[in-house]
Order: sequence, then structure tokens, then C-alpha cells
Amino acid sequence: MQFRNHNVEKSGAKEPIMPMPQPAPAPAPERQEATPVPPRREEPAVASAPSDLLLGRGARFEGKLTFEGTVRIDATFIGSIVTNDVLVVGEAARIDADITCGTIIVHGEVNGNIQAKTGVEVHRTGKVRGDLETPSLLIERGAHFQGASRMEPGAKTTTAKAAGAK
Repeated sequence: MQFRNHNVEKSGAKEPIMPMPQPAPAPAPERQEATPVPPRREEPAVASAPSDLLLGRGARFEGKLTFEGTVRIDATFIGSIVTNDVLVVGEAARIDADITCGTIIVHGEVNGNIQAKTGVEVHRTGKVRGDLETPSLLIERGAHFQGASRMEPGAKTTTAKAAGAK
């Protein structure tokens, strides 16, 4: 769009074409010294760095849980859990799952088989119904355990598996 000059002489000359006025540039914001922000990247479904997570009371989850770091569950969970790290089963938790983990600490209820690479702790308020396989087992007085346990040192289990693979 162009504007025409309305102050034209009557001499018959053509009206000059005036350029469209441009808005004044906005003043530059004051610069503040700040730490540069790295570009945002898409996060994978499983965290790549160890983290702590709480699945709280009253919640219900179903599926496969895979994580790094420490996770405490105080909710109802149905499915399977896989990690090399620490799973804490809170007093309010009910877990119906097969679990493969580094360490599991049970204060609530677990129904399913547990394979722990480091250790299993069942505290006095804990209930475990299922078979355990771990190099270290602690069951406090008052805890409930129904199932079979198999304890082999982690190094021997690894050696036996490696020897069988040759």
C-alpha cells in the first residue's frame, strides 16, 4: 500500500508517491548477564541420568516400569519393574509384578518374583509373596515372606553364566 501526497500543486504535475511510514523500532531490552541456556533436546522415555521419583498414595499404575536411580512406590502397581538401581516399596504400596532390580527395600506388599542383583530387604511391615533370588537377604522380625529364596553370590552367578556360554 502506498500513500499519495495530498499537498499537490495545481500545475497538473503527477502526484508524487510517498513510501509507507515504518513504525519506529522497539527499544532494545536491557541486557542482563545470564548463563547461556543450552538448546532444548527431546528427553527419552527413560531418564538417562539417575533420578529420584515417588509414585504416591492413591495412584494406580499398570505396565512396565523401567528407571535409573531410586524410585519409591506408595501406590498400586501392576505389571513388571526392571532397573539396576534401588526400588523402595512404601508401606501403602501394593505391587503385583515380577521385579528385576539392583536392590529392593520392602515396607509394603509385593506379589511376584524378585531378582535382585545386590540385595533384598523385607522390613517388619513388609509382605512378600513370591520367589526371591539375591546374593543378600534381610528379613526383619514381623515381616511376612511366602515363597522360596535362592542366594548365590553375584560373582559366582556371573561366572557360572559366563562358563555356560563358552
